[in-house]
Amino acid sequence: MDIIKSIEHEQLKNKIPDLHIGDTIRVHQRIKEGNRERIQVFEGIIIKKQGGGVNQTFTVRRVAYGVGVEKTFLIHSPLVEKVEVVRVGKSRRAKLYYLRDRIGKAAKTKENLAARIENKEIVVKEEISEAEVSENTNEVPASEDKVEAPAVESTNVVVEETVDTVSEEKVEEVKDAPKAEKVKEEKTDKKSE
Repeated sequence: MDIIKSIEHEQLKNKIPDLHIGDTIRVHQRIKEGNRERIQVFEGIIIKKQGGGVNQTFTVRRVAYGVGVEKTFLIHSPLVEKVEVVRVGKSRRAKLYYLRDRIGKAAKTKENLAARIENKEIVVKEEISEAEVSENTNEVPASEDKVEAPAVESTNVVVEETVDTVSEEKVEEVKDAPKAEKVKEEKTDKKSE
């Protein structure tokens, strides 16, 4: 597992609420004001869920005093204390953006009367006790004596380097030779014409 995934895995909550689009829920959010901390409740209809892993979010919409308010919450945020399902709604869409244009009773989803209101939770990662961790990793308890493995001797191999010598030629002679040949070829070409 790479570093980023391991850090994200630590940030995940062990259990997250089982939420569905169209449900009316009550979100208990922790709010810090200076040195004081309080819990504020936001109740509304889930109009969308998106993302995955640590970045998974859900958006809740409510109408307060004639003004529509939408809040987006991170599911794995430590500031979201708990989520309660108030009413199970019927929905055939993944995003309920059409509720933004509606007012009053029309801005609600139909209630699924056959469904029970249960605060189900999905287990994201299991809690592992310390006894299981020591069994899985085969750790040696501190009371037992540790025995070191014997040292192994190694032989060093010596590699010899060979150097090739290159003889140098006079550069002037090499440069003059092609010019003389070109002059001779030009003279022979003029005579043939």
